[in-house]
Amino acid sequence: MSESKKTLRRLVNERRGVIVPGAFNAMSARCIVEAGFEAVFITGAGVTNMNLGMPDLSFMGLHEMAEQTQRIRDVVDVPVIVDIDTGFGNPVNTYHTVQRLERAGADAFQLEDQIFPKKCGHFNGKGVVETGEMLSKIKAAVDARRDENLVIIGRTDAAAVHGFDAAIERAQQFGEAGADILFVEAVEAEVDIRRIPKLLDKPLLINIVIGGKTPALTAKDFGAMGFSIVLYANAALQGAVTGMSRALGVLKQDGILHEDRDLVTPFKERQRLVNKPFYDELEQRYK
Repeated sequence: MSESKKTLRRLVNERRGVIVPGAFNAMSARCIVEAGFEAVFITGAGVTNMNLGMPDLSFMGLHEMAEQTQRIRDVVDVPVIVDIDTGFGNPVNTYHTVQRLERAGADAFQLEDQIFPKKCGHFNGKGVVETGEMLSKIKAAVDARRDENLVIIGRTDAAAVHGFDAAIERAQQFGEAGADILFVEAVEAEVDIRRIPKLLDKPLLINIVIGGKTPALTAKDFGAMGFSIVLYANAALQGAVTGMSRALGVLKQDGILHEDRDLVTPFKERQRLVNKPFYDELEQRYK
C-alpha cells in the first residue's frame, strides 16, 4: 500500500496531465486498470448513482465509501484516490474519515469546501463554508494520516459562489494549510483554466465532467499547462449506462442477444476480468 502512495506522489510531481478515471465499484476499477490507466478515483457521485439510483446530493456516507474502497483496493494495485465530499462532518469527523479510509486502502483523498448537504460540483445552487472551517478540516486530514505519503487534495467550489478570484485565494490558503494538490472545481472559461497554474504554485487537479461546466481539452493540453491530474470522475459510469441501455434495447426489440453483436462482453472475457482462472486453480489445489 505504501508503494502505491509513493507512485501517486511521483505521478503528481511529474505534472504531465495524468488522466484518472472514476470507479463506482470493483469491476469498473478493474476495467480502468485493464485499459492502462495509472490510478483510480472512487467517485462519490458514481457510487451514489450506481448503487442507489439517486443524484449526487450527499446520500452516500462514510460507511459506504469505506466499503467500496476496500473492495476496489482488493482488486487493483494502482494508486486509489477517494472522494470524501466534505469529510462527512466537522474537522473531528474528517480526522476519523481519513483514518478509516486510509486503513481501507486509500492513497489520497479529495476534500471539498461545500456546505452540507453537498451537491455535484457541476450542479447549480451550491454553497460553501467559511474558509476557516475548511482550513480546519484540511489540518485535521493532514494530522490524521499515518503514512506521510498519503495525498490530501483540497477542492474549492467557491468559483460558482464567489467568483474565480475568490476561489484562487481559497485554494492558495488550502495549500498553506497542508493540502498537497489544489482543485478549483467547475471553472467555466478556458482563459481562467489557463490562469490557474500561473496563480497557484502547488500540483493541480482539474475535473472534466462530460456534459458539465468545464471546457474539455486534451490531457496533453492540460499537462502542457502544468496540471498533474485530469479527472474523469464519471466517464466509466456514463459509458456503462450507455452500454447497458443499448444491449437491453436490442434484447427488448429482438427477444435475443448474442455475443457477436458487439453489445456485451463475451462470457470468457467476463470470467477473465473477475479472475476466475485463479479460483479454478485454488479449487484444484485444495481438492
